[in-house]
Amino acid sequence: MKLYKEVGLVIWDVNPDIISIGPITIRWYGLFFALSFVLGYQIMIHIFRKEKRSEDDLNDLIWYMVLGTVLGARLGHCFFYAPEYYLKNPIEILMVWKGGLASHGAAIGILTSLYLFIRKKKNYTYLWLLDRIVITVALGGFFIRMGNLFNSEIFGRETNLPWAFVFVSVDNIPRHPTQIYEALAYLSIFIILFVIYNKKFNKLKEGFLFGWFLIFVFGFRFLVEFLKENQSLFENNLPLNMGQLLSIPFILAGIWILLRKENDSINSKKIES
Repeated sequence: MKLYKEVGLVIWDVNPDIISIGPITIRWYGLFFALSFVLGYQIMIHIFRKEKRSEDDLNDLIWYMVLGTVLGARLGHCFFYAPEYYLKNPIEILMVWKGGLASHGAAIGILTSLYLFIRKKKNYTYLWLLDRIVITVALGGFFIRMGNLFNSEIFGRETNLPWAFVFVSVDNIPRHPTQIYEALAYLSIFIILFVIYNKKFNKLKEGFLFGWFLIFVFGFRFLVEFLKENQSLFENNLPLNMGQLLSIPFILAGIWILLRKENDSINSKKIES
C-alpha cells in the first residue's frame, strides 16, 4: 500500500493472498472469515457461562451457525446477484473458493439454522438465541468487510474526497472505501450491543437486541449502498439496487419486533393493574 500525500489518495495494491505453499493458498479473506467464528465462539462462551447455559449446547449451536452462514451466504450470492449464470452452471455454486458470498443470504441462513436448532433444543426460545447471536454476527460483519477490502471488492463509486482509495487491481479511479465504512459501522454496532447485553442481560425483553440489530445493520447497509458500485449489471435498471431491496424487509422486521414487544409490555402492565 502506498499513500500519495500530495493528493491525499490511498493507493490500494494489496495482495489478497497471504502465502502460497504448493496448491494451498491462505488468503486474507479466509483469515478474517475464520477470525469471525473464533472470536464469536469466545463471546458466546462468555454469554453461556454468564447465564449458566450448557457449553455442550453451544458446541452444537456453532455447527448450525457455521453451516447456516456459509450455505446461506453462498446461495444468496448465486441467486440474488447472478441467478441466470448459476442456473446454467449449477456445479459452480459449490466453488466457494472462487468468491461470492452475500450478507443477506447469510442472514437468512442464520435465521433458518437457529430455527432448526431450537426444534432440537427445547430449552431455548428463538428470540433469546437471536438476541445473543446478533452480537457475534455484528462483529463478524466487521471481519467480512475487512476481507472484502483486502480482496479489492464491493468498493464504492468515484469520489474526490481526500480519503478516497484507488484499487489498483480494478482501475485508477479514486473511490469511496465503502468496505471500511461498513466495517467501522458493524464494529460500532457490535460494541453497542455487547455493552447493553453485559449491563442489562437479565432485564432485557426478548427481541430487543435483535430488533435494534436489524434496524442498525440493514439501515446502514441501505444508506451505504448509495455510495457503492452495483455488483451486477441488472441492478442498473432497478430504482434501488439489490442490497437496498433486500435490506428493506429486515429493517421493517426490526421495527415490527420492537413495536410488538413494546405493545406486549403495555398490555401486560394493564392486566397487572
